[in-house]
This record gives sequence, C-alpha cells and structure tokens, in this order.
Amino acid sequence: MDKTNTGRRAEAGRITDAGRRVDAFDDIQGALRDFKKGEMVVVIDDPSRENEGDLVFPAEKITPQKINFMAKYGRGLICLAIDGKRLDKLKLRPMVENGREVREASFSVSVDAKHGITTGISAHDRAKTIKTMISSGTTADDLTKPGHIFPLRYREGGVMVRAGHTEAGVDLCKLAGLYPAAVICEIMNEDGTMARTPQLKRFAKKHRLHIITIADLIEYRRKTEKLVRQVLSTELPTEMGNFKLSLYEDTINREHHIALVRGEPAGKKNVLVRVHS
Repeated sequence: MDKTNTGRRAEAGRITDAGRRVDAFDDIQGALRDFKKGEMVVVIDDPSRENEGDLVFPAEKITPQKINFMAKYGRGLICLAIDGKRLDKLKLRPMVENGREVREASFSVSVDAKHGITTGISAHDRAKTIKTMISSGTTADDLTKPGHIFPLRYREGGVMVRAGHTEAGVDLCKLAGLYPAAVICEIMNEDGTMARTPQLKRFAKKHRLHIITIADLIEYRRKTEKLVRQVLSTELPTEMGNFKLSLYEDTINREHHIALVRGEPAGKKNVLVRVHS
C-alpha cells in the first residue's frame, strides 16, 4: 500500500461525530484525485442502512499489493462492482434468482480467471482474475465458476437510485474517467466486529486515506451533473393566453415532467411558480 501521500489525506476527510462532513465538495474532489492515481478511499454509507465503511479503488489500477492490503486490513469480502452490461457479456448470471438480500446487493456467480493462476485465492490470483474480467478481449470462456472474486452488478443511475457501496465505487470510477469497475471490501475491526464511523476515521487517518460518505457523493452528483434534459418544446395557445409547453426527462429514472411557462421569466425576479403533482 502506497503511504507516500501525507498532509491533507492524513486528516482523512474531517467527518464530525454526527457523521456529517465539513466541505464535502472538496473532499469528493480530493477522493477523485486519489482515485485517478489508483489510491484507495474509504466510503461510508448511511447510518440507517448498513452503517459500514468499505475500502474502494478502481479495478483498472489493481495490483496484488492492493488485494493483500484489503485482505490484511479490510478483512471483509473482496468484490468487484461492475457494470451490468459487462456481466451480461461475460454470461455471469445472478448468484440466485429472485434474491432477498435485505440491502438488494446483486451478487453474480463468483469467478476465477481460467489462465495464469493457481488455486485462485492468492493476492496475485485475485488481481489476475479482476484484470481478466475488465480486459476488452475477455470472453465467458476465459473464466471459471465458482471462484474467488465476487462480482456485484451496478445499478444504472448509480447512487442516485441505490445508495450502496457498489454504486458508489462505479460512480467514482466514472467521475474519475476510469473503467467503470471498482474493487470493494468491507472494513472490520480486529475483533471481527464491523468498523463504524469512529473506528473508520482512525483507520483512514492511520493509513492516510481519503474518507467520504455516499450521501456526499449523491450531493456532489446533484451539484455537478445535469440530471434532466429537455425533450421537446412547443407553443400552446389557450383561453388564458399563449403558453410555452416543455417536456423534460429525468436522466436517472426516465420519468417525464411538463412545464407550462407564460411570458419570459428569464432574468426576472419574484417569478410566480406553482408545482402540481
């Protein structure tokens, strides 16, 4: 594990005791900078959900050393969060049909690389399997099942539709301009219990890792992405006067919304707005 970075990352994100973060926007950007360099980040979900933290890093930056760090210090299950289209291309079906996992984690059948490994469990072998899974030339015939890497199907829309570590990992990769697949591993305490926010803060500081929350990633995406698009716009004459009718589509859930506008509100103050549901 590379520990050459010091300074700001040593403070590990500055999460308050209430679990909220100071200047979250900057911390997401800092995490993205680390991601681009192949560094791990600690990602915490909501206290009302799993209330857990995962080690997360981009799959295209995988090394045996990173797998070993996860196994030694994370201690959880090492999984590959990856786009569903890729899993379909590799013919990797869900681990179970109609699964009832309480957090809706979508596990696919576990795999090993068919070539270049031994038993599949070593750090080298698991890194090789991950490299194989994201290689453009890989087909279903290049994998064996079951294995020691557990693919997790990313839900389209990411953290905007499911606030899970799977979606957070892939979203971070996309935002960093990397291959849309992330290696994730839950962080456990030495006694086998799950690490919570106080322990995760100490863990991140000790290993000089950025620490972010999924809630902050959601907020970041809302602020930096255009989540609606105009589908059409037309004039609509009525008994009450002429209106402009515009149809908008939510880019996440594909829902449609209609706006009726009278006059030219652009640049005006105190424009009357009425919302109907």
